[in-house]
Amino acid sequence: MLAGRAVAAHCRELIARVGPHCVAVKPQLACFERLGPAGWEALEAAREASRQAGLIFLADGKRGDVPVTAAAYGQALVGSTPTPWGEVPGLGADAFTANPLLGRDALEPLLDACAAAGAGIFVLVRTSNPGAADLMDVAGPAGSLHERIAALVDELSGRLLGDCGLSGVGAVVGATEPEHIARLRELMPRTVFLLPGVGAQGGDPGLLGAAFAPGPAAAIVPSSRGIAGAPDPAAAARELRETLWDISNA
Repeated sequence: MLAGRAVAAHCRELIARVGPHCVAVKPQLACFERLGPAGWEALEAAREASRQAGLIFLADGKRGDVPVTAAAYGQALVGSTPTPWGEVPGLGADAFTANPLLGRDALEPLLDACAAAGAGIFVLVRTSNPGAADLMDVAGPAGSLHERIAALVDELSGRLLGDCGLSGVGAVVGATEPEHIARLRELMPRTVFLLPGVGAQGGDPGLLGAAFAPGPAAAIVPSSRGIAGAPDPAAAARELRETLWDISNA
């Protein structure tokens, strides 16, 4: 219980300090779930602080399962669950990350939940960890696995297409392997990229320009440990914001 309260207080303070320089808060769900019920309460506190700061609340849980379970994940993350005793609200996230390896039918319930809630989804396309190459870069007759996933994301993007021309069906594309970004942007011209890996993982924001080809709103660059662990988190967030603004408008 005390640990959960401490995490909630830390999140509120951090969001208050860095919020003016950010567009989103991306909590890693496992870091809260490991604390049990108190961790879920801390997650809800972070969500409320994000809303008060006017920030997108992006739940990083990489969910994915067979369709019936995927529908339950959609209810848990962005929707609600009907019961004989009334509707039970879920987390109320604005967007979440999802694992596509079970295929299209496992993604469709998540897209349905997003469409109903006005939320977004970020599908893992090419992740930032070194081991991603073991599977995601394996070549096949139709290109690498990450290119095939990108093609699926593009096919699905029309489901949540906004008036601005960008879709609520986004893609997780690791900033640690920038050589893939230009090709993935070709394959997913309407997709917002979530580009993890800047900061503690060593990704260079200066190499991310291709992700912003459709415009400044076409990519989100998290630096969770790089900002939260900095001596001055607000200064770290401001510096990254200014760097990305220059890159996205180049």
